Amino acid sequence: MHLPDGILSFEQAIAYWIITLIIISIFFYKFSKDENKQKRIISIALFSVFTIVVTSVSVPSPLGVPIHFFLIPMIAILLGPLSSTIVSFVTLIMQALALNMGGITSLGANFLVMGFILSVATYGFYRLFLYINEKLAIYASTVIGIMFATFGQIAILVISGAMNFDMLLSTLLPFYLFISIIEGFANVVIITAIDRIKPEIREINQI
Repeated sequence: MHLPDGILSFEQAIAYWIITLIIISIFFYKFSKDENKQKRIISIALFSVFTIVVTSVSVPSPLGVPIHFFLIPMIAILLGPLSSTIVSFVTLIMQALALNMGGITSLGANFLVMGFILSVATYGFYRLFLYINEKLAIYASTVIGIMFATFGQIAILVISGAMNFDMLLSTLLPFYLFISIIEGFANVVIITAIDRIKPEIREINQI
């Protein structure tokens, strides 16, 4: 889902960067009022390292294309949507600089899709489905969050004029639906395990 440098016009890249900086500013405003600053910093740092390592690993798939897991939905559920956007921002910078995944000019667009849209959609639907069942909420919100991010990327590519909408819909949608189903099940297992082994992670207020 990483867009490389050069796929967006300069004006579009700047616009996405401005949106990114606004979102990050909102996080730091919320963070300034957080009573658990130290725990949140440690959690964000640990999850950032974990995300950089895991998302850099290519996993073979029956679709013939290697897949990368997001992890951001899980972090949004555990720490909150703004915290997971910061993890995403740090991860995207390191991936662009060290792993040649994505780019710097396109980082704003990548952040908007894999950081903001993915985090907010996942967390919103998690809270919505939580009234029914937590495991269902974790699974469904992960799948829906990744689908929202996929449509976000499709919209960005269509606006850029880089690709055709029908082609994007027929290729990206089934591919990321496949990933979302696997990651949804994985998140149920991982978060359930965290609740049993390390429940204090969930004690940090979600922002």
